[in-house]
Amino acid sequence: MEIRIHGRGGQGSVAMAEMIAAAAFAAGKFAQAFPYLGGGGERRGAPVQAYARISDTPIRLREKIEEPDIVVVQDPSIMDVVDVLTGLKKGGIVLVNAESPIALDRDDVKVFFVPATKIAIETIGRPIMNTALIGALARITGLIGVDAIEKVVSERFPKEVAESNILAVRKAFEEVGGGK
Repeated sequence: MEIRIHGRGGQGSVAMAEMIAAAAFAAGKFAQAFPYLGGGGERRGAPVQAYARISDTPIRLREKIEEPDIVVVQDPSIMDVVDVLTGLKKGGIVLVNAESPIALDRDDVKVFFVPATKIAIETIGRPIMNTALIGALARITGLIGVDAIEKVVSERFPKEVAESNILAVRKAFEEVGGGK
């Protein structure tokens, strides 16, 4: 399963890909995560991409994901400057950080939404939506379980920060909508 994450510099796209891969690994799968470097992505606010691959067998590929199964959009405003649907496989999944459904120009993909920024502000106290989006992704795909995500979050962050991020994961898992 190949995942492409679209965000802006400073939103933690790479950290999100790393946590997805770590949670998949914790669940007994093979995984990798990596950024797309170049194109000004190192600037705060510039469009960036990060990738994660998850498999039941060893992963030999070491290249950029051109035809993802899943696209995650951290900031819906990026859709005005980047075609996030490029290469998305027919029957693919799009998860958008949004408070209401997003209309896309393709009817051959499933579109989900979750108010990840709102959830992050309520649970973490800051608009850092990575863990909320990972919780929604877990619900949509079943690729990684909440237990594996919680383990990774607990290992990555200090106790109090981890606890609030775990709340974000659980809340987004419950609130994700869409799928049509």
